[in-house]
Amino acid sequence: MAEEDNTGATVRPEFPTGRIKKIMKLDKDINKITSDALFIVTQSTELFLRFLAEKSSEVATEKKRKSIKPDHIRIAVKRHQPTSDFLLDSLPPPTESSDKLMSEKNHPRHVADKPAPPGTRRIDQFFTKSTNEAPIQINDS
Repeated sequence: MAEEDNTGATVRPEFPTGRIKKIMKLDKDINKITSDALFIVTQSTELFLRFLAEKSSEVATEKKRKSIKPDHIRIAVKRHQPTSDFLLDSLPPPTESSDKLMSEKNHPRHVADKPAPPGTRRIDQFFTKSTNEAPIQINDS
């Protein structure tokens, strides 16, 4: 009898049911929510978020990262077709990958690559001689 029977134990959701009820009531078609329906939606939400966190963690591990970033969540959602069908449009647009940012730090773009706005000059133009400008002579008196 070392094992205890947990059939009588109540399962409490980790999310506040009051908030989930408020979110559900945002839908104008819903008037009343029974406690059973609220419990099922709360448990489903917890399971879904646990699933999404696990898949995002797998993506972050594949990318050799210790923290999960929005891009990892986006990749995890894309890999799971049922989730991708309804959630992909709700995610923020993808950002530049940190790998691309690291490569840009190693190989910075030259300032001359970007054109200057009309009517302005770049700072490097002040330090170069123009071809029609005569050299400046300094007299040591």
